[in-house]
Amino acid sequence: MEALTSRSVQVSRKPMSLAERLFLPAILKGMGITFSHIFKKQPTIRYPEQRREFSPVFRGLHVLNRDEEGRERCTACGLCAVACPAEAITMEAAERLPGEEHLYREEKYAAKYEINMLRCIFCGLCEEACPKDAIYLSETFAPANYNRKGFIYGKDDMVIPNLKTDPEGFAKAKGSPRNN
Repeated sequence: MEALTSRSVQVSRKPMSLAERLFLPAILKGMGITFSHIFKKQPTIRYPEQRREFSPVFRGLHVLNRDEEGRERCTACGLCAVACPAEAITMEAAERLPGEEHLYREEKYAAKYEINMLRCIFCGLCEEACPKDAIYLSETFAPANYNRKGFIYGKDDMVIPNLKTDPEGFAKAKGSPRNN
């Protein structure tokens, strides 16, 4: 029979030596690798007591930003939803009513804003697409949850606390300063 490629190699059928049959060299080699790892630094981080340092470009949970006066920046333009390759963002727009100028910046605002974190791939394209700098990815990672509904974050979960009324919550949600 003719070979299809010239890369085929004939398998050696010679009998194993006594050392190979006892598997002693392989066992000693494996034990040597194991003992070499005993004296190396442990990669495990003891989480509650120690905190891991993240990269400056780490992308965590989404946060809807406010302006300097405490009003929501999002105008429900939908560019973040269009830019999302995983289609994780859904929103509904509403018109600002008279007397709500202190709540929303523009005439339109996001009445409903949801991100399905099970679909999100943390690419940051929503952050780049937003013309109002209303959404950014913080340095906080998603907590564990036992059901799927817990991973769908609504507007109430993502809007950053108001700097004037809750400065501690604002500082916690903002995280460490980043180049946005």
